[in-house]
Order: sequence, then C-alpha cells, then structure tokens
Amino acid sequence: MKPIVYVLGHKNPDTDSVVSATAYAHLKCELGQTDCVAARAGAMNPQAEYIFERFKVPFPVFIPDLLPKVEYYLGASPVLVDRGTPLWDALSLMNSGNQKALPIVDSDGRYRAMLHYSSFAQNILKKINPHKKAVIPTSLGRLLATIKAQPVAVFDPEEQFKARILVAALEMPTFKQHLDAEDASNVVVIVGDRLDVQRYAIESKVRLLLLTNGVLLSKELKALAEVNRVSVLVSPYDTSSTSLLVIYSTPVETMGDASIHSIPLHEPMKKAREAINASPSRSVPVVDEDGRVVGLFTEGDLIREPNLSLILVDHNELSQAVDGAEHYRILEVIDHHRLGAFATRYPITFINRVVGSTSTMVADMFRAEKIPLPRPLAALLLGGILSDTLVLKSATTTGLDVDMAEYLANISDLEIDEFGRDIMSSASLVASKPVDEIVGLDMKEYQAAGFGFTISQVEVNAPAEILERREELLATLDGLRKAGGHFFSALMVTDITELSSILFIQGDKEMLAALRWPRLEPGVFELKDVLSRKKQLAPVLIELVEKLAGD
Repeated sequence: MKPIVYVLGHKNPDTDSVVSATAYAHLKCELGQTDCVAARAGAMNPQAEYIFERFKVPFPVFIPDLLPKVEYYLGASPVLVDRGTPLWDALSLMNSGNQKALPIVDSDGRYRAMLHYSSFAQNILKKINPHKKAVIPTSLGRLLATIKAQPVAVFDPEEQFKARILVAALEMPTFKQHLDAEDASNVVVIVGDRLDVQRYAIESKVRLLLLTNGVLLSKELKALAEVNRVSVLVSPYDTSSTSLLVIYSTPVETMGDASIHSIPLHEPMKKAREAINASPSRSVPVVDEDGRVVGLFTEGDLIREPNLSLILVDHNELSQAVDGAEHYRILEVIDHHRLGAFATRYPITFINRVVGSTSTMVADMFRAEKIPLPRPLAALLLGGILSDTLVLKSATTTGLDVDMAEYLANISDLEIDEFGRDIMSSASLVASKPVDEIVGLDMKEYQAAGFGFTISQVEVNAPAEILERREELLATLDGLRKAGGHFFSALMVTDITELSSILFIQGDKEMLAALRWPRLEPGVFELKDVLSRKKQLAPVLIELVEKLAGD
C-alpha cells in the first residue's frame, strides 16, 4: 500500500488540535511531502464544526484508533489473474514475478480462489490420472493462447467446453472405434500428417482438429472442415508437447484453492497471522469492502515496517495520543504543552514553544517558510488561536499569539473580536449534549507520581445549564474514573463571559479534601479567574498528586 503520514492531534480533540493538524498537513504538502494527511482521533466539537463548516473546509479524516491492522503493513499491489486465464499463462506469471501464490479474481476484481504450487500439484494429478480419461475445461481461444497455434479454421473461440483428448497413435480401425464412442462435439483430436485420421475426424465433426509439428491441412480438407464447422489449429510443437499444453490451457480457476479465504483490509494483525498460519500458501488475499482484491498478505509482511508514520500536533504524550500510536514511527511533534514521558527509537523533529495555541506555531511556520495561506486556512488558524486562548484573554496568551492573530485576521479579512464572539457563541451548544459526550469532548489523560488521571474542559456562555446536571455529570466522571482505574477524573467548565471556571471532580477522598478552591457542593469547586487547563489547573493538580504520593 502507498505510504501515508497522518498529522493528528490528541484524543477527544479540541478546536486547536484539529485546526493545527489540518493546517500543518497542508504546509507539509506544499513543502513537497505529499503523503501527509490531516486526521483526528475523535469527534469534532461544536466550535470546530462551526469554523470548518463556515469556511467550507473538509473535516480531517477520522481515525478511531491505530491498532495494528493489515492495511498498515501491506506491501505493493499484488499481481492478479483473471479466473479465465489459461493455466500456462498464470504459471508463467507466477514464475516471472517470483510469486509463490496468485490470487484468482473475476472480471470485477473480486476474489475467487488462490493458485499456489500445492493446489496446482493436487489438481493437475486429477487431469493426468492414467486410470481416468482426462476432461479438460477449455476454449479455442485459450488453446490458441497457450499453444501459440496457427488458426486454420476457428468456430466459437470463446465458448468453453469440456474437451476429451484423443491422440491418433493407434491404427485407423482402432482409432475409429475410440472416436465413435465419444461425443464428437467435445473431442479434440491431436494428429500429425496422417491424412486418413484428419479426414475421418473432420467427417465426424469433432470440436477441434489439432495438427502437430507445424503440419498444414490440405485445401480440400480445409474446405471440408469449414463446411462441417470443425475448428483446425496448427501447433508448432510435437505431439507430446502439444498434448501437455492442451492440459495447461484449462482456466486457472480450475486449479485454484478455494479453501483459502480472503481477509478484510481492516483485519487486526493477530487474526491475519492466524489466517496465514492456516493457509497452505502461507499467504492470504486482502479485499476491500466490495470484495475486490487489493493486496496479498504474506509471512514477510508480518515483520515488515508499517507503511504508516505519524506527526503529532498539540500533544506530546502517548497517553493522550490515538490508541495504537506507539506501534508507528513518529516523525515530528509540534506542541505547546508541558513535556511528558516521551521516547522514540529514531531522532525526530520536536518543536515545543511557550505560546497559547499550536495554531500560532503553525501559522508562524507558514510565514517563516514564505508559503502563502489560503483565506479559509487562515480563518481556521485564527479560529484555533482564539479558541485556545479564549479570544486572547487566557493566561497562556503570549505576544506571538496576538501577533499571529492580527496577521491571520488581515489575511482572512475578519475582525478578531467579532469572530471570537461567533466562535464562543457556538460553545452554547455544548450544554445540551449528553453528559458522557460533554466529558469526552476535550479530555486529556495525565500521569504523575505513578498515578493516572483525566481532566476534561468545555467552554460555555453560562454554566447554569451545566450546573443543573451536576449529579449526572459527577456520576459520569465517577464511572470514567473507575473504568480507567484513575486516581481522579475532572471536568473544567469555563465561563467565557465571566472568565472563570467551575470544576467537577470525582476521585480519591484524600485528594478531594486537599483541594483549596471554594467548594460549591460535594465534588463541585469554583475556580475564580482560572481559564487555562494547561497553565492554571493541571500544574496545581499534578503538584497535589505528587505531594500526596510522597506523604
């Protein structure tokens, strides 16, 4: 399969995450790395949906997980063979391509069977069994192609028939007895320059008279063959070679192994390994949703490097990355958060800056590379900055954020304050969503002192509607904590009008008792003037976890 580089943000992505992934993938393509594709590891939040739809930019590709699947380890496109191809041609194709197996497909490319040497050996014995007269499914067209014969008279070349082969090696009376005992319409007579046999075969109206050693048919007998609709071919080979090639003219499907079943493109590697171990050819065909063969998965593919690589934006911790990210090579990280536990097997590009938004960093890269920004993309980047910095009012906002916002506003012809209000008003849709969706919209996982915990954040115009659902929210947070074995799970609801937040939290009792923010009720705290999860909330909670772990 074609190599691909996914540019994607963290699980449960916020607006900045999907915007920066989209813009950075565009930048990489402009710089010549055309295999980069913008992706997202979760649903679009209302803000992101609003911005993308307003400026008619397609959503990044949704990647629910990157657990190892066949599609990520599949090699080059396979050599396929049509079910009606002569066996000789199929075997030649296998030999020239050094393939141990060959998927057999129908005219639409859908899988039928597998040709491999074991199945060929088993099936060919049935055709040349000395104790049983051979019946060879073939057609004149396949015979012409396989033997490279010279046509003299050809009738119904594509019609398949069950050929019964008679080699004229006997005296004429005995030969007549054998021919008369057969259904002449399916008989192929193989003969050299014996004129009596040629004439009798034509008069008997056999299906095919096959002349060997390049012997030509007389004009008289040719005329008789045309009257009787008897096809005549001239083989350049001797009788024994010609007889063998007739057998090899059979459609390849008759020699295929239909017991080898295909696997879907999205098959997990574990199941693919089981399928290969059960396959006599140690390979299995891979099909798409329509059953069309798109690959041949072999034992070698089990140990190959995946054809997928990653560029992570807006996060640098694998606990926040899409599930399965650890199985693939990470080429770059573009982020503005604290550094977590992160290690790679190869050197990578790692850019981490103290700014309020990853969109700020990506926009600055466009400017540094002197790559022009299309207006819709400039608007997206501006939306990413304004969303992540709460319209430049968050404590994380830097001078570069302001500078880039003004730069992008100029390109996109947007007013920062007006566009910011439009973006923030879309946050009002959050409160009406199911609570599990609210908690999961922008949830990040953290590790500190050996403990894991989650902090989600949503932004609303007014928190009253969220507060009315506090019991449901706290129950959802408690379920999330228990299911994940977390020390605690929290939701930060930021009031973008009053520039303050409310914290809903469920977890360790000692942890909750140590919180020093004003408590509105059990599990609910007021975070006055706290707007940033990254800079104001997470550091306090991490420090508290470390302190409790050390006591």
